[in-house]
Amino acid sequence: MNYIGSKYSLIDFLETSIDKTLKLYNETRVPSQMIFADLFAGTGVVSGSFKKQGYSIIANDIQYYSYVITKHMIENNGNLDKDRCLQLIRQLNQLNGVEGFIYSNYSYGGTEGQDFRRMYFSDSNAKKCDAIRIAIENWLSAGSITKHEYFFLLGSLLNSIDKYANTASVYGAYLKNLKKSALKEMELVALPIMQGSVSCKVYNEDVCELIKHISGDILYLDPPYNTRQYCSNYHLLETIARYDNPIIKGKTGLRDYANQKSVFCIKGKVVKAFDDLIKNANFKYIFLSYNNEGLMSFDTIEKIMKKYGKYNVYMQQYRRFKADNARDCKSTSTIEYLHCLVKGTI
Repeated sequence: MNYIGSKYSLIDFLETSIDKTLKLYNETRVPSQMIFADLFAGTGVVSGSFKKQGYSIIANDIQYYSYVITKHMIENNGNLDKDRCLQLIRQLNQLNGVEGFIYSNYSYGGTEGQDFRRMYFSDSNAKKCDAIRIAIENWLSAGSITKHEYFFLLGSLLNSIDKYANTASVYGAYLKNLKKSALKEMELVALPIMQGSVSCKVYNEDVCELIKHISGDILYLDPPYNTRQYCSNYHLLETIARYDNPIIKGKTGLRDYANQKSVFCIKGKVVKAFDDLIKNANFKYIFLSYNNEGLMSFDTIEKIMKKYGKYNVYMQQYRRFKADNARDCKSTSTIEYLHCLVKGTI
């Protein structure tokens, strides 16, 4: 999935920097003896990487669509039969489309006669999405699939349908004409089943509250850097994930997202929220990903982290994420910082 802030291209940098820190402080425990927490998990790229290394994982994201994908990537291991999962995928791909909530509100044909003619998906792909989403829910209600299979299938749908969206990467707007990829017929593709530690737990909670109730060894934080809220940028994936027939409004068909706004996107609240998060964190090693264009300055982050222990920072330049071609960007790259705190160490 093409996701804002994804650390896919920075995994090597993160792994190398974290490993260097552990060695610097003579950490002798192997991954299977340690707990790694990723509390702004997104699509589970970072927590998945450390799961494969053998760490026990705690993952979290306040967005439900992210929770669904990460729930599968992190909690599913040997509890899934791969052959059966692929058979379920084949069955869903054979379904005929139906005129459900997505078709009726987010396709051009479905919104005929409405105030806004939305074109997030082609008519056929919107119908196919509805058919698959309804079937997954019906299978769970009937006891035909397990909860583990449910999150595998639903995560696979979210990851697949995103590839056919008629957008410039995010769902804050749709294109006026169907682009080439949106015209292709949707195919449901299975998410990989990632083997790793069975001691993994995924949450769908406010990080500021969750941090008070968990503990571990390594805490990785990748909060939003700017004022753009993920809940509005990915509102359609949220609706597909929940499939709760929400009241929507406006040209883009936004759902109410008041309870999902992140304080890390609010300039007047982010500094205190970050300080509280570090203060309440019951972890020895804390790492924060942040770039040079974020709401919090480098100096602010350094000052806060130094209050709680030994501080260090790693940095790497990387290509900026562009959600649309029209956006005026001063540069094509940014500097990614990995701020490091060894808590309680003077």
